[in-house]
Amino acid sequence: MYNSNFDKFPEVVMHGYNGTMGWNEIANELTGRIESLSKKQVVLKLECYHGVLVAPIIDQLKLIFPEAAFLDVSTALLHAEELEKKVYPFVTDDPVFGYLSPLTMADFYDARALESLAEAVRSNAAPITIIYGTGASLVPLDADLLVYADMPRWEIQLRFRRNEISNLGTDNKTDAFAYQYKRAFFVDWRVCDKLKRTLLGNCDYILDTTHPDQPKMVTGAALLLALEQVVNRPFRVVPFFDPGPWGGQWLKEVCDLKRDEKNFAWGFDCVPEENSLLIRFDHILFETPSINLVFFQTESLLGSKVEQAFGAEFPIRFDFLDTMEGGNLSLQVHPLKAYIREKFGMPYTQDESYYFLEAQENSFVYLGLKENIQPAEMLTDLAAAQEVSGSFDADKYVEKWPIQKHDHILIPAGTIHCSGANSVVLEISATPYIFTFKLWDWGRMGLDGKPRPISLEHGKHAIQWDRTTEWTRANIINQFETIKEGDGWKEERTGLHEGSFIETRRHWFSKKVNHHTGNVVNVINLIEGREAIVESPTGAFEPFIIHYAETFIVPASVGAYTIRPYGSAEGSTCATLKAFVREENLIDYRIN
Repeated sequence: MYNSNFDKFPEVVMHGYNGTMGWNEIANELTGRIESLSKKQVVLKLECYHGVLVAPIIDQLKLIFPEAAFLDVSTALLHAEELEKKVYPFVTDDPVFGYLSPLTMADFYDARALESLAEAVRSNAAPITIIYGTGASLVPLDADLLVYADMPRWEIQLRFRRNEISNLGTDNKTDAFAYQYKRAFFVDWRVCDKLKRTLLGNCDYILDTTHPDQPKMVTGAALLLALEQVVNRPFRVVPFFDPGPWGGQWLKEVCDLKRDEKNFAWGFDCVPEENSLLIRFDHILFETPSINLVFFQTESLLGSKVEQAFGAEFPIRFDFLDTMEGGNLSLQVHPLKAYIREKFGMPYTQDESYYFLEAQENSFVYLGLKENIQPAEMLTDLAAAQEVSGSFDADKYVEKWPIQKHDHILIPAGTIHCSGANSVVLEISATPYIFTFKLWDWGRMGLDGKPRPISLEHGKHAIQWDRTTEWTRANIINQFETIKEGDGWKEERTGLHEGSFIETRRHWFSKKVNHHTGNVVNVINLIEGREAIVESPTGAFEPFIIHYAETFIVPASVGAYTIRPYGSAEGSTCATLKAFVREENLIDYRIN
């Protein structure tokens, strides 16, 4: 059995700030703060990110403040029919995809009803009035205290699956998860993020109810200072894992996951939009969405050139695709830049690459098309497979390549591909991570017992028919180039397709290797070796230990750092794969 040392709950330690944990401590903190205001009437606004379980929080606040008046901002929402009309153009009828919404939180509310809530506060005699809910900050009335209840997107997805929450402004707890997720991705989270970015810097307190029975709270100032300190060191976000119809068994062993799960298909170890960041204050372990770091430390994290190109978006994603003892992924393709912008409102597309961490003797990848195929015939067969025959002969049309451990294939948008069974992929991609057009899914059902949606109508506009066998061999398979080497180390370029902005470098090392961020964010995975240590040549940050298969982020502001084998790996050869944004390739990616 594999002796895993993978850290599933990485922390960032911050000294000098306590925070509060549990409702008793939170009660003491809030009552003390309110008393210090020395006001006859106090207004507290509790703004909530989508997915927060508001009712249990209010139950506790009513016990803490029995004399308070409570006003639910959701009573000022537009009528359901009007909201649906506003939301529909961005949710659409497509089973998977929508269009990025420009809506704001104010678009969900009746301005007159919000004014009525403000008037109700001004006219009541209660010593404390608490206005609560998603959009509470919109009530046109100054707050004496502003508390923000945040929520990571991964936990929101779990709550969708448990039928605990609805989409923003509606009651649809029992709707299909696929619809709820789509609506949240294209509408809810965009709306909430816009509001959060205007509020978090001015909040008195931030409330963490990711675990509802273990609430935690820190001051807004403490959280912002913690985020400022995080970008001065390497760090990891909290990974999450998910099963799938093709999932394998490798992640269970290497990442020490539940053995009674059928499989794990995905491991998301660096998707800051959905991961959490665990901050160890002196008194509590506080969980905050890692996207907050992107929002409030953008330049220090990403670097000025990357920020200019992508704004407050983290442009690189690392995740695992585990098919060991599992099945093939779907046969798929990703949209070109012009198509994703026109159809879905995304400013850039999902160029990606597959780095093979593990592979068995029979492992393979489908990549590119065979020579001299007829596009119309292939599309006809794909359509028939969905509607009539239930079968598609992928080997007739798509080239199949044997692969080995440490192979690296590049997948520029428009390239048809599919990782086969019995391998483990470290997927490095641009962030628009849901824009996969499935063309064929091997006639199988999803974990819910239903067919997974096929996006042939979108996919046929993405397939680049000239990416055939010889082009694939010459351009996107194992494009290794030695950059430089020295005593105990070697640096190789393993990937940068001309249309992609992500460059990857592999370092083999048995001794210390010098690195520099180059003022762009670096994302790194330890692809060989049990553990390594990341250090600052000047002592600017504390030594940072990483273990096999862990992904970590080195903020642009860190500058120089070193990596060497550590612990039981000392004296052996380790390897890292580093991804970063190549500035020369950014011109087509600037977000207007």
